[in-house]
Amino acid sequence: MTRLEHLCRRRVPSDKVISPELARHCTELAREIGRSIGLLITRRGAVEQVLVGDGCVPSLRDLAKFRAGPRALRGIRLVRAQLDNSPLSQSDLTHLALLRLDLIAAIGAGDDGRPADVHVAHLLPPNPRGQVHEVLAPTPLHNLQLECDKFVAALETELMRASSGHTVGDRAESAILVSASPRSRTVQEDRLEELSELAASAGVHVLDKIIQRTSEQHQRFLLGSGKLKEVVIRALHCGADLLIFDQDLTPAQVRAISEITEMKVIDRTQLILDIFARRAHSREGKIQVELAQLRYLLPRLSGRGATLSRLGGGIGARGPGETKLETDRRRVRDRIAHLERELSLFARHQDQRRARRLRHALPIVSIVGYTNAGKSTLLNVLTKSRVSVQDRQFETLDITSRRLRFPRDREIIITDTVGFIRDLPKELMGAFRTTLEELRDADLLLHLLDASAKDLDGQMAAVEAILAELQLDRIPRVLVLNKCDRLPPREVEILRRRYNALSISALDPTTLPPLIDYLDAHVANVSPRWNEQAGEWCSAVPAAVVP
Repeated sequence: MTRLEHLCRRRVPSDKVISPELARHCTELAREIGRSIGLLITRRGAVEQVLVGDGCVPSLRDLAKFRAGPRALRGIRLVRAQLDNSPLSQSDLTHLALLRLDLIAAIGAGDDGRPADVHVAHLLPPNPRGQVHEVLAPTPLHNLQLECDKFVAALETELMRASSGHTVGDRAESAILVSASPRSRTVQEDRLEELSELAASAGVHVLDKIIQRTSEQHQRFLLGSGKLKEVVIRALHCGADLLIFDQDLTPAQVRAISEITEMKVIDRTQLILDIFARRAHSREGKIQVELAQLRYLLPRLSGRGATLSRLGGGIGARGPGETKLETDRRRVRDRIAHLERELSLFARHQDQRRARRLRHALPIVSIVGYTNAGKSTLLNVLTKSRVSVQDRQFETLDITSRRLRFPRDREIIITDTVGFIRDLPKELMGAFRTTLEELRDADLLLHLLDASAKDLDGQMAAVEAILAELQLDRIPRVLVLNKCDRLPPREVEILRRRYNALSISALDPTTLPPLIDYLDAHVANVSPRWNEQAGEWCSAVPAAVVP
C-alpha cells in the first residue's frame, strides 16, 4: 500500500506519456500484486490518482475537478500498466470518448515484468469517415516518439476548430435531439421532426437525432446506459452543446444525465418556455411567460432539503434557520403571487375592452390552429394589418384583434391567437388562460390547418383537445386548409372533401374570396344572445356551421 501511495509523488515530464522509470516501476508492481495499475496524469506531469484493479477506469466522480467543455478535452490522461501485452479494449475506447480524456495508454508487461509494447489511443475531430478515435500501432515503450504536450495541444485545437464549424452564428447553440419512448419508431421520428422545428425556432442548430424504443422508461436516465454512452460519443463527435429530450424529464433525471454527459440537458417543455420568453413583447405576454417559467421551476428547486431547516418539529429537526433552498422557494412563491395579481388586473382591463366591443354587437371570428399554420399571415391579408409573421413556431404570442369589412359594409372583428401544439405544457396553459379566455366571446372559430403538414390528423386532434380542455369546443367552428399552394390540386381536393373544409393559401389573395363569402353569409344570419357579463344582447352565429 505504501508503494502505491508513493506513486502519487512521482512526476512525469510534460512531453512524455510516461517516463520509462515510472513505467517499469508500475509494471513490476502490477505483477507483484497481480492486478493492473492505472495512473491519472495531468498535463503538468503530476500523478493525480492511482487506480488498482481490472480495467482501471476512473469514474466521473474521480474526475470531478477536471470538468471538460463540450468541445474540449479534460486535461488528464490515463496510463495503465497491465499484466499482459493485450491491446486496448472496446470498453477502453468508449471511456476515452465518454470521459474526454487527453489520451489513454496501456503498457504491456513482459515475462520479466519489464515494460513491453505500449498501446495508445486518442480522440479525433469530426471527419467524413465518422471515426471518433484513433488507435496507434503498438510500439515498444523505448521507441515511443510522441511529444505528449504538443500533441494534446494540437489535438484540442483541432477539436475546437472542427466543432465551431457546426455553429450557425457566433451565439448559436448546437444540439442533439433524443427520444426514448415505447411508441413506434415512426411516431418518434415525427415527434423529433417537430422538436427539430421548435429547436430551429429557438435558434438552435440540430446536429443529430437519436431514437430508442424502450419497453418501459428507465427511471434514472430515461434511456439505457449503453444508449446514453452512444449519445455522449455522438455529441463529442458532432461538437454539440446541449441535449434536448422530447420527453419531459424529472429533476433527478436531469441531474443524472448531466453528471454523465457533462452537457446542458433540457426537455421539450423547457425549450417551448424558452421560445415563449424570446417572443413575448407585450407586458402581459412577458408576465405570462415568467409565471409559466416559475411554475415549472418551483418543483425542480433542490438542495439539502429540511436538514438545516427550523420549519420542522421534534428532536433533531431544529436547525439554525431557514435553508437557502427554502428561501429560494419562498421567493419564487412570492413572485408567482405577485405576477398572478398583475394578471388579474390585465384580466379586468380585458373584460372592459370586451364589454365595449360587445356593446357594438359586432360578430367576432377568432382564428385558432396549430402553431405555424399561417394564422397571422391570414389576419394580415384579410385586414391589411402588419402583424409580425415568420415561418417558425410560436411567432405570435399576443392576441391581436382587427376589423374586417365586407363588400356590403358589414363588419366583424377577427382575432389572431397564440398557436397550439400537442402536449402543450401545463404551466403555459395556466399562465395563458387569461389570454385564451378572450376566445369565449367568439361567435365562430376559424380552425386553420396547415394542409402540407405530415401529421395533419395529429395536429387537428391536438387543437381539438385543447379547445375541449378550455371548454371552447361548443363554439361553432369551420375548418380551413391553408398553404394549399404547396400541394397538387388533386391532393388539395381530396383533403377538402375529406375534412369538409375550405381550401386557401394566405399568400395568394385570389384564393380567399370563397372564405370571405362564407364568413359574410354566416355573419349575416347572426342571432342576438344575452351576455350576462355585459348585461346586454350581443351577436351569435347559428349552432350549425358547415361549409
